[in-house]
Amino acid sequence: MGVKAAPKTSKALKDDILEQKSPAEFFADNRNIAGFDNPGKCLYTTIRELVENALDAAESIRVLPDIDITIEEMSQHALNHMRGISNPDRIDEALYHDFESDAARVKRLQREAKELERLEKLAAKKGETGDALDGKRRDLEARQAAAQGGRSDKVFYRVTIKDNGAGMAHAQIPDMLGRVLSGTKYGVAQTRGKFGLGAKMALIWSKMSTGLPITIRSARPRSATISYYKLDIDIQKNQPNVHEQKLLDNPDHWHGAELSLIIAGNWQYYRSKVLKYLQLIAVITPYTQFNFKYVAEEEKQSLNIVFARRTDVMAPPPKIIKHHPASVDLELIKRLAAASKDATLLAFLSKSFACVSRELSGRILDEMQAGVSADMTPAELGDKQLVRLHQLLHEVKFPDPSGDHLSPAGEYNLRLGIMKEFGPDLVATHQGEARVHDGHAFLVEAGVSLGGSTVKPGINIHRFANRIPLLFEGGSDVITRTALKRINWALYKINQATDRVGVFVSIVSTKIPFKGAGKEYIADDVEEMQAAVKSALQACCLQLRSKLVKQAAAREQAQRKRALTKYVPNVAAAVYAIVQGIAARPGKRPRLAPPEKDVIDKVASGDVTQKTLATRLMEHIERFDTDMALEYQMQQGITEGQRVDAFLRPQTDRHRYTALLTTGVASIQLLCPSAAAASSAEVIDVT
Repeated sequence: MGVKAAPKTSKALKDDILEQKSPAEFFADNRNIAGFDNPGKCLYTTIRELVENALDAAESIRVLPDIDITIEEMSQHALNHMRGISNPDRIDEALYHDFESDAARVKRLQREAKELERLEKLAAKKGETGDALDGKRRDLEARQAAAQGGRSDKVFYRVTIKDNGAGMAHAQIPDMLGRVLSGTKYGVAQTRGKFGLGAKMALIWSKMSTGLPITIRSARPRSATISYYKLDIDIQKNQPNVHEQKLLDNPDHWHGAELSLIIAGNWQYYRSKVLKYLQLIAVITPYTQFNFKYVAEEEKQSLNIVFARRTDVMAPPPKIIKHHPASVDLELIKRLAAASKDATLLAFLSKSFACVSRELSGRILDEMQAGVSADMTPAELGDKQLVRLHQLLHEVKFPDPSGDHLSPAGEYNLRLGIMKEFGPDLVATHQGEARVHDGHAFLVEAGVSLGGSTVKPGINIHRFANRIPLLFEGGSDVITRTALKRINWALYKINQATDRVGVFVSIVSTKIPFKGAGKEYIADDVEEMQAAVKSALQACCLQLRSKLVKQAAAREQAQRKRALTKYVPNVAAAVYAIVQGIAARPGKRPRLAPPEKDVIDKVASGDVTQKTLATRLMEHIERFDTDMALEYQMQQGITEGQRVDAFLRPQTDRHRYTALLTTGVASIQLLCPSAAAASSAEVIDVT
């Protein structure tokens, strides 16, 4: 038998070297994780991350935020000029991918002419003005330019965000902005960001798309100087690369931060997303002044919008809390035990975890057994003992966290923000009780609005997580699914197809159960969160139902009153003619009871006229109308607002009253002056 030869090892396998990537390099290769999918999304995410950092900076020192957002359009030619690169003319046009042959150009022009002709016919059919046609023509030209792809120059944008927040310490600026996974937002607390990626990813995208550094100006409160930096990031080494730094005088005692960077982007496709984001962040933080400015190379396309502050009531600051036992994993327990300086396990459990008392700590340690005593130090725990402790922490029933550490916007701010930005006819808000999922407290606050000139017919859903608007991937979100599938809108007198309904739901927690790498939607598989969102929306709908029923009752009352009032003159004239005919023949009058006889006599004497009958009929309509309206509201279960203090009227010779005074909601009789000495109270007889 021959000996089988060993397989040959290729040179490529021998030369393989295990390489490691820095965090910055990993996220540069996987930008979509942080929301930097394409140039348009990169522009949106850059604005979003820098705005949220600015909000955090101002709120951290309890200052009403003033945030300036400026976007300056910049062509490839202008960027090259800034870089000092020449823009030579092309020699071989056919070499470039945006080359268009004569035949292709003719076809494109014919297609554009047909589309323009179609628009003109459509505008003429609808009777639209020339301005409307010009607007559609501009939209067509923009779509055509986009369809041509590279035929137009690539567009870049200088994004500048300025705030009046806490600023950054001079020595910490390079690491805070130029090192991925470094930041001040780690710990168990409600935060807008948690991975240290936002501003760093903007810096990475700036370097990848333009190669230019960012500039930073920052000053701490009461600082006499302003820190100035120009830096970028070394992606391979994950460290900042400082080009220039200096301290500037601060005669105006300004504090805050101003970041400016140049990136590739697409304003045309993401314009609506950016403006929608700013509108929604203004809803959830109505105590902030946002000044947005878009500077286009063509001045007529520039934009200037102010989202004005409407209140000085800020949301309460979130608090840092200890880990709840139900939320910790085995590795975290090991780290906490290794870092603990407590002398005993009893002290370690009661001090390192929330909702664990000393008495409960002792019972847990007794339950551990396995040679564990309360006098042991945390460092003495072995691997098996740590595993046992981890199991117990997830099996023992602990009190739930209270939710006092959370920072919701508040019903007042949410209602004010909705009214400020959308101008609805009706709005209802509700803040639910704190609930718990996996040891993390969460709180749901909701608002439902009806009407508004900018609101489309149907259910318009606006989602927030830790007071951040979520604009993408909403179809699978717990808020969207609950609003569309778990709420019976018809039960609350709301037509979800034709009414202009705005649904605003904000969820705050120390840990939001996001789904997907981009963290753009909240899981719909958490029963506690489903129930909380549904309950909050139902509470808002109940408020609106009450208001809608009252409005319907008022409309019916007005219509009924108009219908009855319309016939009062004719009825009064007919009745008066009949009664007057009877009164004119005294000898032929029928035998009548005293009330009717008194009326005939008064007509004969002239005390009762046609005008008197009309007046009495109107009074009767008023009383009848009020009774019908109250009965309708009672049938609908709407009694709020109809309750008043009422007193039984004494029926004695000592009390005499004035004539009945009828109002829209009650009939009132006052004591006669002769009886005032006996009682000075007014009697209200609710009819």
